[in-house]
Amino acid sequence: MPYKTEQEQFWSGSFGDEYVQRNADDYLIASNAAFFSKIFYHTGPVNSVIEFGANIGLNLRAIKTLQPQTDLFAVEINQSAHAVLTEWGGCQQVFNQSALDFDVQQQYDLAFVKGVLIHINPDYLPQMYDVLYQSSQRWIMLAEYYNQTPVEVNYRGHEKRLFKRDFAGEMMDRYPSLKLVDYGFIWQRDKAFPQDDMTWFLLEK
Repeated sequence: MPYKTEQEQFWSGSFGDEYVQRNADDYLIASNAAFFSKIFYHTGPVNSVIEFGANIGLNLRAIKTLQPQTDLFAVEINQSAHAVLTEWGGCQQVFNQSALDFDVQQQYDLAFVKGVLIHINPDYLPQMYDVLYQSSQRWIMLAEYYNQTPVEVNYRGHEKRLFKRDFAGEMMDRYPSLKLVDYGFIWQRDKAFPQDDMTWFLLEK
């Protein structure tokens, strides 16, 4: 399938398949549940959630344990990850496509990305911000590597595959009506529920 960027091609192929194998760890679901409890402290119950770049659904599985009533939707570019997530059966619908090609047909209470914007070609970030904004009825959550200024980082020996910047700041500049509800950082050395040095932002429309 043709993609707009080399980054999409990268994640749809064998490297994305290998990522599925590296991250099939149920303990991550516990860490994710601890994280999303912080998000839901502010949002309260949500009826619908969409995750862009869901991989095998470790975030969505955590959400399901916290809010079993929530309808879950996912967008995932890699076919292997899509197959695992679909087999889990916890989602209403799983779209096997690039988030950049997602055609927004409805809005969801919460739209989010977690460790995804860092892997998107920077030239296409405005398009991704638009997809997130248009998909959200009220809440938007971004959880990514933060850097005050844009910087590229070598990723497992690959160039142009990981970029750090102020994603939330850029999105708020693009949509000035967005309100910052809360933000935080979770360290990889957290003694109870570590995350990968993740900085998160919860925005409200």
